Amino acid sequence: MTATVSFTIDSPLGPRTATVALEREGRGEPLLLLHGIGHHLQAWHPVSGILSAEYEVIAVDLPGFGASEPLPPGVPYDLTTVATALGSLCAALGIGRPHVAGNSLGGLLALEMGRLGLVRSVTALSPAGFWSDAERLYVFSALHALRAGARALPPAVLERLARSAPGRAALTGSIYARPGRRAPEAVVAETLALRTATGFGPTLAAGGPVRFTHDLPGLPVTIAWGSRDRLLFPRQGPRAKRTIPGARLVRLRGCGHVPMNDDPALVARVISDTAHGTEHAGTEHAGTEHGTASGDGARIGA
Repeated sequence: MTATVSFTIDSPLGPRTATVALEREGRGEPLLLLHGIGHHLQAWHPVSGILSAEYEVIAVDLPGFGASEPLPPGVPYDLTTVATALGSLCAALGIGRPHVAGNSLGGLLALEMGRLGLVRSVTALSPAGFWSDAERLYVFSALHALRAGARALPPAVLERLARSAPGRAALTGSIYARPGRRAPEAVVAETLALRTATGFGPTLAAGGPVRFTHDLPGLPVTIAWGSRDRLLFPRQGPRAKRTIPGARLVRLRGCGHVPMNDDPALVARVISDTAHGTEHAGTEHAGTEHGTASGDGARIGA
């Protein structure tokens, strides 16, 4: 069940109150889940049930996305401000320093929270911030196009498209390797979330010059990249590994930019391995191009 939490954040304008929506389930060490730009916490539904068997899972709508309120007027959506606000949320929830897993923008925020000493471990799935200038221009253009498309679609057309596998591919094929697997109602909901996200424009504007350039020594970190990511290309993974030499770099075979839906069990295992501090040298390949992630099909280090 979704709840809302209000808490005080530090900002360049001084203390302000922020209100976010979240879902909280399970028991164990806390695990914070952060979605990507234009998405919402429901992106984590395919894996949150798996993870809640071992962790207290807190999936959050980032400020200005999903059901969360925008940041207070004048408070910037820059990386450090938002990451610090998430740290304040954790304090308000009484969970201290959680494990954190994030996708895309959420992955970049997870890494920044690691830099600030706010977390126990970081799993970053196709994180932003390791792009070249050309790649950044490409992804920003693609995101603007996705937003424009979501805003232009009449509700009746959106619902009709979502009812067919080709329609779901047209709507979400840029972020999922297997868009036909998405439930029609989930595709409608995430398209509406992209359409109405008040934080979309300010976040993109703040993210233009951003590159993550910090090592995170002593912190368990996994960088995981879908082999079929069409937004942030897999070649950015080795750059992240060079930036954070102690990180585990995992290639998620057969997964797209938002891998939680493409192979939920595999993504859950990668997150759990990171939280347990499992260490593997070099680059690993997980899963298969057919997306098998149960039993012998899910192999870390295969």
